Amino acid sequence: MAPVLNTPDRILIYVYFALLVFLGIHHYRTRGTEEAEDFLIAGRKLSLGAFVATLVTTFYGGILGVGEFTYRYGIVSWLTQGLFYYLFAAIYALFLARAVRRSMQYTLPDQLYTHYGKGAGLIGAVATFILVSPAPYVLMIGTLLHLIFGWSLAIAVVAGTLFSTVYVLFGGLRSVVRTDVFQFLLMFLGFGVVLPFSWSKIAPLPEILKGLPPGHLNPLGHLTLQQVIAWAVIALWTIISPSFFQRCSAAKSEAVARKGILISIGFWFLFDMMTLTAGFYARFALPNIDPVMAFPLLGARVLPPLVLGFFFVGMLATIMSTLDSMAFLSAITFGRDFLWRLRGEKDSHLQLMRFTRYGLVVAALLSILLALTYRSVVDLWYLFGSLVIPVLLIPLLASFSANFKLPPGATTGLMAAVAAVELAWWLAGVGRGTFLQPAYPLSVEPIYPGLILSILLYLLLRWRRNSGLRR
Repeated sequence: MAPVLNTPDRILIYVYFALLVFLGIHHYRTRGTEEAEDFLIAGRKLSLGAFVATLVTTFYGGILGVGEFTYRYGIVSWLTQGLFYYLFAAIYALFLARAVRRSMQYTLPDQLYTHYGKGAGLIGAVATFILVSPAPYVLMIGTLLHLIFGWSLAIAVVAGTLFSTVYVLFGGLRSVVRTDVFQFLLMFLGFGVVLPFSWSKIAPLPEILKGLPPGHLNPLGHLTLQQVIAWAVIALWTIISPSFFQRCSAAKSEAVARKGILISIGFWFLFDMMTLTAGFYARFALPNIDPVMAFPLLGARVLPPLVLGFFFVGMLATIMSTLDSMAFLSAITFGRDFLWRLRGEKDSHLQLMRFTRYGLVVAALLSILLALTYRSVVDLWYLFGSLVIPVLLIPLLASFSANFKLPPGATTGLMAAVAAVELAWWLAGVGRGTFLQPAYPLSVEPIYPGLILSILLYLLLRWRRNSGLRR
């Protein structure tokens, strides 16, 4: 049975929405060229605290999906959704963060435009737009608002998207960062209240661990090794993450970018332990529920009025802090990296910002459509990652070293070939199955042929280039 929030709980949620919008638009300014840099990249002045808060919140929006995964499979959810991402984030901090900040680019496609030219940049812009689609988070916020207020899912999705993006139209990245700091506190406090109540009203944690279903504490859970490896490959998302790139570009210094990521890993680990524990409590106390509702139903089971409302605010903050960031990245990609570049970069900074705002509207509408069509958070994550990671991974990494870069034409050809194979593989799967459940050739997900082709083409093109240089 879905939890029923009383009037004080709902008022608390309305207050949260009001504060969020207020914080987002409070410092809105219109000052020409300076405003453009503030709008797109926060003036490259993010302090260490702001950097950590915005990165932590941006990379942890799939709260209902995490609850579902933990409820179904147990501790393996931390392996697939946590540990692999920590490892790649550490690699990013140690080897890429300084280079990204030093490059002084605005976006990930900027890096491709600068080093490989317009063709690779445009392919990169399309791939990035797909990768940062806020559709999974639009679906989650709609699901939660549907649960809270009883609205239809369509109305809840539209309302959640509106509340999560309206302030971005005004202040850009600065608005995103200000609201992220606020939501950083709420997400930790929200899950901080549910755990002691669960301990008190259900059982101490050691008893919970003993009462979990068989396999729930197995490192692989009920997944096969191949499935776990697939999730490890999906975690490469971190290396090509436009969120990481944008935050590092906006950092006050190279040191802030590097330290900020390493500190963020600690906060991700802490939050993962909180959500993992909450998932165990839900599995123990609520054995026959829809797994997507694990966290909301656990809150309803153990929390008194007002505290329950605060817990729901924490879940909303976790989702909305990612939704606004992804929506803004989508907006920049569509408005700046696509429209502005196609127009020859001749428009003024104010026109560039107008394109970005158009992009925000387009991204929001497309995300609503995808969310209402696909209706599976995990499927959306997996689809976007599978299709885009092979296209961007090697060209982006190679762009930071003159020794490893390919010529612009070769890189553009590589990216186009990989994108074509990925798309063809996905369409073949849809043709053999359905749009929602593709039946891929040889039962192989598209990310594998894409990565293999990307690696082989890169090695071949490098060999041909080196052979030509020796002659």
